[in-house]
Amino acid sequence: MAPVRRDTRGIVDATELFAHVDFRRVEPAEPLRRYVEQYWLIDWNLSEPYVSHVVPHPAVNIVFQRFPDQEPFAEVSGVQHGLFAQKLEGRGRVCGVKFRPGGFRPFAPERAVTEWTGQRIRQPEVYADTDPATILAPDDDAARAAALDAFLLTLGPHPDPQADLAMTLVDRIRTDRTIRRVADFARAEGVSVRLLQRLFAAYVGVGPKWVILRYRIHEALERAETDKAVDWAALAADLGYADQAHLVRDFTTTVGVPPTAYAQAVH
Repeated sequence: MAPVRRDTRGIVDATELFAHVDFRRVEPAEPLRRYVEQYWLIDWNLSEPYVSHVVPHPAVNIVFQRFPDQEPFAEVSGVQHGLFAQKLEGRGRVCGVKFRPGGFRPFAPERAVTEWTGQRIRQPEVYADTDPATILAPDDDAARAAALDAFLLTLGPHPDPQADLAMTLVDRIRTDRTIRRVADFARAEGVSVRLLQRLFAAYVGVGPKWVILRYRIHEALERAETDKAVDWAALAADLGYADQAHLVRDFTTTVGVPPTAYAQAVH
C-alpha cells in the first residue's frame, strides 16, 4: 500500500493552516496499514479563532477531539460532499484516523459506508466503550499512535475481499489520470457500471464519478498552491476536462472561489 502522504492535497491554503496549528501525520501499526492511510495529529494554542477548510477526500475518518470547555469526544466523520470547515480557538487537540477509501467497512461491517456519508456522528454505539481521553492524553506522538493502534485492533478488522477490491479501484483512480469516464473504467475492469456503483456505495460511500471529479479538484488545488503561473487551460486538458470552463466551474463549486482568484490569494 502507498506510504503516508506528505502532500497537502485537499487542504485549502495549507500554508495558513500550518501557521496556526501543529499538524503531523503518523503511520499506523503494520497490521492496520492495508486499511488505514495515516493518523493525523493536530495541536493548537490560539489567541484568536481560526477556521480551517478542507476539500475532503473520499475517506471516512474517526476523530478524537478536545476543544476548550468541552469534554473529549470521538466522532465518525463519513465522506463529506462539500467544503469542510472547522473553527479552532483557544487550546485544543485532535487525533484522527484516516481510512483508505474502502478501508473503513472492515471495522464497521454492519452498515454500508454510504450510510455514514455526509454524517458526523459523535460517540456512535460501536465505540461507546472507548474513553476519548485515553487517546488524547499522551503528549508524545508515538504514544498517541499506539493508543490509536490498540483502539482499532480491538475492533477488527474483519477481512473482506470486496473491501480490498474497492481500495484497489479507488487507488487506481487516484494514480491514473487516464481514468476519466466511469463507463470506460468499468469496461476496463470487466464489470458493469451498476456493479461498480453498488461496490462504491457499500464500501467507499460515494460513487466512482464523484471520486474521479474529487481527485481532479485536489490536483488543481495543489497546483494553485504551488505554481504561481498555472496554465489553467493546459491543466484542464491534462485532468480530462472538456475545456477550462468546466474545470473553473467544478473548482468554484467545490472551493467557493474561482481557481485564478484562489491562486492569487494564496500567493
